[in-house]
Amino acid sequence: MQFLPSPNFNDRAADKAIQHLILHYTGMRAAADALARLCDPAAEVSAHYIVNADGAVTQLVDEEKRAWHAGVSFWAGETDLNSTSIGIEIVNPGHEFGYMPFPDAQITAVTKLCRDILSRHAIQPHHVLAHSDIAPARKMDPGELFPWARLAEDGVGLWPPQKGEGRGERGELDLAIYGYDISSLSAAIIAFQRHFRPEKINGEWDDECGARLSNLLNQKITHTSQ
Repeated sequence: MQFLPSPNFNDRAADKAIQHLILHYTGMRAAADALARLCDPAAEVSAHYIVNADGAVTQLVDEEKRAWHAGVSFWAGETDLNSTSIGIEIVNPGHEFGYMPFPDAQITAVTKLCRDILSRHAIQPHHVLAHSDIAPARKMDPGELFPWARLAEDGVGLWPPQKGEGRGERGELDLAIYGYDISSLSAAIIAFQRHFRPEKINGEWDDECGARLSNLLNQKITHTSQ
């Protein structure tokens, strides 16, 4: 792992503990452009880590410091996600510049990094989140091509069973119970689908969405009670 200090950080709020892990894509044409921006004082953005396509990891901000990656965001009542989270930027041009699948070496490195972070901090599986989960009205990353199921198999985050393995009794308003900001319900539905039902992102709630949400809520209860 390399260390390239970014000047873009400050102290976490005194009353906040690290309890979220937020994954992003860089959404820029080249890795060098993203790295330059994350270290540019004028940009006022940063993350704790950036993971290149070849799996190389660079730390930009110490985990104990507050990196500036979440922006205006919300999860389960928390609005200062920068103070409560560790942020990982994953090099990918994103939807604006030619969104593409994430290379195997990159995902292997992301998974290893996440597991290391989770070993150091009390972050619940349902608090491993996409940028789009915490800012559904304005963000899409890391997007529908990100292999959340693979990460969950390796102990990073949650993943619901596939079609036919649950009932759709959970309505879209129950997204708020899981943690989403539903002030823009359609945006929250799309964010949920992008993360947990990426094969069909249409902004329409259906029984399959309900079944997957029901399973996630059950997993959340199980992990919270442990």
